[in-house]
Amino acid sequence: MKLLIDARYTRTDQFDGISRYGANLIAAAARLADVRMLIHDERQLQFLPDVPWVKINSPLSPAELFVAGRINKLGADVVFCPMQTMGSFGRRYGLILTIHDLIYYRHPKPPGFLPLPVQWLWRLYHKAYWPQRMLLNRADMVATISRTTQSLLEQTRLTRRQIRIVSNAPHSPDAPRDPHAPADRELLYMGSYMPYKNVETLIVGMALLPGYRLHLLSPLPDARAAELSAAAADPGQLVFHHGVSDGEYRDLLHRATALVTLSRDEGYGLPLIEAMAAGTPVIASDIPIFREVAAGAALHVDPDDPAAFAAAVRTLEDPDRRARASKEGAQRAAEFSWDHSAAQLVAMAEEVLQRRQAGG
Repeated sequence: MKLLIDARYTRTDQFDGISRYGANLIAAAARLADVRMLIHDERQLQFLPDVPWVKINSPLSPAELFVAGRINKLGADVVFCPMQTMGSFGRRYGLILTIHDLIYYRHPKPPGFLPLPVQWLWRLYHKAYWPQRMLLNRADMVATISRTTQSLLEQTRLTRRQIRIVSNAPHSPDAPRDPHAPADRELLYMGSYMPYKNVETLIVGMALLPGYRLHLLSPLPDARAAELSAAAADPGQLVFHHGVSDGEYRDLLHRATALVTLSRDEGYGLPLIEAMAAGTPVIASDIPIFREVAAGAALHVDPDDPAAFAAAVRTLEDPDRRARASKEGAQRAAEFSWDHSAAQLVAMAEEVLQRRQAGG
């Protein structure tokens, strides 16, 4: 089976979530099948595995409407796209499209790196379900990354196609830290600063945790950093990193008391898995997707209760409780791997190919 994976959503300037998802799937799937990847800019190759590639148009180009004509010439049996917006008119190959979550229907602000015209179309696209239905129903199958999203897709009847899970996984899992090692009074937040991420409640809760510091790891504009500092009783408890390398992130995870998030809504929660893989306890809001990802290995709290957040941090001052959270998290994270995810993808692609060969 010749499997073509669309890597054109890989960023050229940084390794974000969708870039990691695609790159890791490509690397693992290439060990199981004949894989080639699509790119649109050779700068993307710095973030991608050493797999044969073909350069075509950007997925944001008007030429995307007719991209199937170009892909037909490449002889792929099945094409997998880690997004749902790939052009498909006139295709002669099996097609799997991915929808990671439905969060942008509830929070329609588009990613800031998109061009302004695309941001406008993004908002318009998420005003109703029918554009998404139209795209997804042109595929042979639909992939998603969690049972939570699979259930939402079924509830909203967003596609008539069968839905399969191709899981997310930690980027590069290391051996977890010693669960009995002492921890610094450091708390880590990895994620964006959108309103629904509810970072302000974390900051309010820090007033109840003297002696602790909250490390805000992701890049953010200076104006947003000023807003968050103004919300703190003691701005000295906040450490703004404006982005960290993988090595820096690993080092922080190995000495922190916990990774924390009080997001009121979420598409997945990859930082939870990354922290658990490192043996770092996790304190997370009590929402369905975090319950699924952590599977009982995290300390869940009401996202609107800063006192409950602070109390959860305090429970981890007990060495035995912290060690148990560390062990349970590492055990849960071990259930996720890119090899497992790639096996899910390849099995899905083989099913699509068999159906097409049978005329189904």
